Amino acid sequence: MRMLRGRYDFGPASLGGKLVLILTVVGLAGALGITLLLAGIITPSFNSLETRAVDGHVERTRAALGDYASKVENAVRDYGDWTQSYDYMAQPSTAFERDSFSPLAMNNLGVQGMAYVGLDGRIQIARWLDQGSGHERPDLRAAMIAMIRRSDLARVVDKGNSGHFYARLGPVVAAVGVAQVRRSDGTGTPRGYVLMARQITSGQIADQLRLDAHIDLSPHGDHEIATPGPTTVQISVPMRGADGHAVATTRFRVVRDVSLLGRRMLLLAVAGSTLLLLIVLLVLRRALARLVLAPLLRVERHMQRVRASGSMALFEDDGRRDEFGSLGRSLNAMLSQLKAMREQIEVQSFALGRSESAVAVMHNVRNALNPISTILSQGIAQAPPIDRSMVERALGELARDDLPAARREKLVAFVTAAFAAEGGARDTMRGELQVGREAMAHVLEIIGQQQKQAHERPTLEICDLSEIVARNATIARYAQGASIAFSFPAEPHYALANRVILSQVIGNLLGNAAEAIAASGCESGSINVTIVEGQAGVVLAIRDDGEGFDAETGATLFQRGFSTRAHKSGGLGLHWCANSMTAMEGALRLESEGRGRGAAAILTLKAAPSTPIAAAA
Repeated sequence: MRMLRGRYDFGPASLGGKLVLILTVVGLAGALGITLLLAGIITPSFNSLETRAVDGHVERTRAALGDYASKVENAVRDYGDWTQSYDYMAQPSTAFERDSFSPLAMNNLGVQGMAYVGLDGRIQIARWLDQGSGHERPDLRAAMIAMIRRSDLARVVDKGNSGHFYARLGPVVAAVGVAQVRRSDGTGTPRGYVLMARQITSGQIADQLRLDAHIDLSPHGDHEIATPGPTTVQISVPMRGADGHAVATTRFRVVRDVSLLGRRMLLLAVAGSTLLLLIVLLVLRRALARLVLAPLLRVERHMQRVRASGSMALFEDDGRRDEFGSLGRSLNAMLSQLKAMREQIEVQSFALGRSESAVAVMHNVRNALNPISTILSQGIAQAPPIDRSMVERALGELARDDLPAARREKLVAFVTAAFAAEGGARDTMRGELQVGREAMAHVLEIIGQQQKQAHERPTLEICDLSEIVARNATIARYAQGASIAFSFPAEPHYALANRVILSQVIGNLLGNAAEAIAASGCESGSINVTIVEGQAGVVLAIRDDGEGFDAETGATLFQRGFSTRAHKSGGLGLHWCANSMTAMEGALRLESEGRGRGAAAILTLKAAPSTPIAAAA
């Protein structure tokens, strides 16, 4: 439990937060159960009512389309039973065509297209007049003729005398009525068919349905389709042709009043449950703060005072007889024991500190001597660049006066190359000895600094971190068992630290990184050093791609005596490094993503003030 400006923190990590979270989960589960119960009862009922309403709209649309086409069928049936039509099919006459297909006659019938068709499919006459102007429409007449030729009129009429269907004629949709041509008294065999077509528009459909309906010329299946949306349902009713398949679709939208009403009821139920939950949580929060968190706060404040002052003052008992009173008494007993143990530890700390400091210095000296040991071992094991006996033989031959010129020239070249190789080996050895001398100077500096500051707190000064890293680079460069690529910033970076102690810490960490790479079993590896400066401090990170460590090992790396190497003992390196960083008002932590994934040592140091040295750099 934490406090923010005197108030309790109900965050997830606090006790109050956990209790409120548990109660919230229970309340949410109850609210969710009520919501599911209401949804299981209300939603299906309202969905059923909405389905019935949609079915009613579909049936009403079917009835409207059927009524519109039936009117055309009734009008064409009179022409089919007209005796003059029967005689016309036998002997076509111009007078009949003029009277029957006149604009006035077709206008009175309310149709735009008429046609007589023989039983063999031969079209006797076909005509299409524009309803507004009464003029011929050759395009629609041709579309009607094409429709008649591909339609099975006998199937449309079937066993009756007439029938109807819808047809798409170019850009328009028309209701088509078909009747057999026969005498009005019923005698004689049928001689053909008469057709009438009446155009239907979106406006007419909308007027009949009293909805914002329109005709879609692209058919979308032979069945009715209801597509629900968030607030409306789009209904599509097919307009069937002579073959029973849709030629166009009547589309319209209706508001989902029933579903919206059910949804509002569910929202009201959820809102009510949520409001009730909030009220309960507020009451419980006040009760928890007063009965549980307030006593815990008193304990926490006392522990903070103990931590800040270092004094093991006893907790003031308020006389409570519940669990919190028992907690206060147990706390006082623990503080008394801690006070006695601290006095014992203070007595032992001086002797232990001297012993640990001496061992830590020897550990750091060993790390600094490793490059010297490696250089000497390589120098002893390295074979001479030339065979001295061969050079002496060559010099002996050159001393002869009777030596041929060609042989003399070859011997001179051999002796010259031998002396050049000897000189190169000497220069290489000189460079290695220079590195060894610097390492030895580092060892002497460590010992001198330890003698000087054996009983003093380390003095902080402005140090160039890049220079210190470069100075300790030989530890990684001359590591045995692996070839290591080493990279670090070239530009200077300044921080406040004790230069010698920080050099030992960095050298120790670089040695650990080299050992981790060798322990991983790889023949090569890399160590990368980065430095980031900020106002709060300077962060130096040493990252390697060695064996790494897991989370359980990471928690014990800084313990005194712990080591991840089975062949080593002591384990004072990291323990000493962490204590040294703390003494320099800094910090050290280790990070790793797991075994086999490398590790990183993060050093945090105080930022150097703006000084002439830092400014000049």
